Amino acid sequence: MSPAAPAGRRALVLFSGGQDSTTCLAWALARFPHVETIGFDYGQRHRVELDCRATLRSRIVALRPGWAARLGDDHLLDVDVLKQLGASAMTDDIAIATQADGLPNTFVPGRNLLFFTLASALAYRRGLDVLVGGMSQTDYSGYPDCRDNTLKALQVALSLGIDRPLTLETPLMWRDKADAWQLAHQLGGAPLVELIRTETHTCYLNQRSTLHAWGYGCGECPACRLRAQGYRQWVARLQPTPRAIPG
Repeated sequence: MSPAAPAGRRALVLFSGGQDSTTCLAWALARFPHVETIGFDYGQRHRVELDCRATLRSRIVALRPGWAARLGDDHLLDVDVLKQLGASAMTDDIAIATQADGLPNTFVPGRNLLFFTLASALAYRRGLDVLVGGMSQTDYSGYPDCRDNTLKALQVALSLGIDRPLTLETPLMWRDKADAWQLAHQLGGAPLVELIRTETHTCYLNQRSTLHAWGYGCGECPACRLRAQGYRQWVARLQPTPRAIPG
């Protein structure tokens, strides 16, 4: 269990309905006395993730005493302007591929920058001072707006921009997907792992017809492959190491 945060700190979690943001929501509930959530409808192909959010919020609070009292309001913003700026495999029905610049075409330029900017404006209005996101530089697709240096710079800019100190927390920044499963287990035990496995959504292609060992998805897109690989690695860590038989 993560140590408690300084008294009085109030958090806003960027909550998509996926594995990483759900793990971050549990992390925030374990640390902060008041936690709100914010989601974004930006025309994503995997919009089913937004449909998962209400179920996840209602069920996660039952996993630990006190979490229900800590979870505050949810906010969902329409930011389809991102889709208007240009096509990507995350927002349009096009094949996932690598671009000429080496980035996957699932990269939505400015997405995380905009999300945190909007979250900081809401935090100003709601009296919140911590923004929590599920970005990771360990297991990521090369997205430049997931890098630690990007978010550190953004923290400074946002704090200056609203003239209030904001902290951007990224609990998964230096964790791979196996570590993310492990963190969920540490925070909420087997019930949280099962909630993440069966109720979150990660698949870029919006497939939710088949429940795999690691959760729902097509099993083929980059998000599914990464999630499945992390789950297998985490399960393997749980297996006891065979003892050598004396010769």
